[in-house]
Amino acid sequence: MDFKNKVAVVTGAAVGIGYGCALKFSENGADLVLIDINYEKLVEVKEELKKYGNDVRIYKCDVSDEANVKEVMDDAIAHFGKIDILVNNAAIWRNWSLFEETPIDLWKKMFDINVMSVVYFTNAVLPGMKEKSYGKIINVCSVAGVYGNAKMACYSASKAAVVAMTKALAKEVAHLGITANCVSPGSVSPAENPDPNFTQKSDLAFMGRTGSDMENANLICFLASDEASYISCQNIQIDGCRRKQ
Repeated sequence: MDFKNKVAVVTGAAVGIGYGCALKFSENGADLVLIDINYEKLVEVKEELKKYGNDVRIYKCDVSDEANVKEVMDDAIAHFGKIDILVNNAAIWRNWSLFEETPIDLWKKMFDINVMSVVYFTNAVLPGMKEKSYGKIINVCSVAGVYGNAKMACYSASKAAVVAMTKALAKEVAHLGITANCVSPGSVSPAENPDPNFTQKSDLAFMGRTGSDMENANLICFLASDEASYISCQNIQIDGCRRKQ
């Protein structure tokens, strides 16, 4: 994969899969726009990426705030002049509650962060992608959006919405040189672990382990590359042959 002269935006880039994407894109020559609510951690990531010599811009951003997203993306586009790749990775998920016990405020928060952030960032980059007849959009979803996980109704619904949105968008922009795909991880190693290659045992997959952040990043970056130029409108599960819930 070669991302020289390409600019990639990664949301939720401070830890986990987003951090893995930042590493992988940097290793392969991309300039980066890294976004997270945790600015202090972004500073550490940027320092780590200096060895690759890329141009890296970091932004603290509340991805559920449309005005904040617009401000950040206007600045990034003014700096780089274009955005070639968008990875919508930022999300929240930690909730285990029965449907009727899930607070309505949590439903709203889940959709504001997991769904509307994808809308805001995609709206920010699409005009430039259309103008250049080139763009790669990868949305990080979840197997929960495919199967629907018990006691995770609001999270499952938010990720299912992004899958459907991505497929609809892909059909609108395919003739313009823009691809749009989803990656749906199963069990992923804890984002708090700083090793992007870390895995641990898991009974949720027939492989018997979680997926690493870097394994997920490898797939995302492949879909963002020109090697995947004929792949669009797909939701690719990366789940270690998951046992359906």
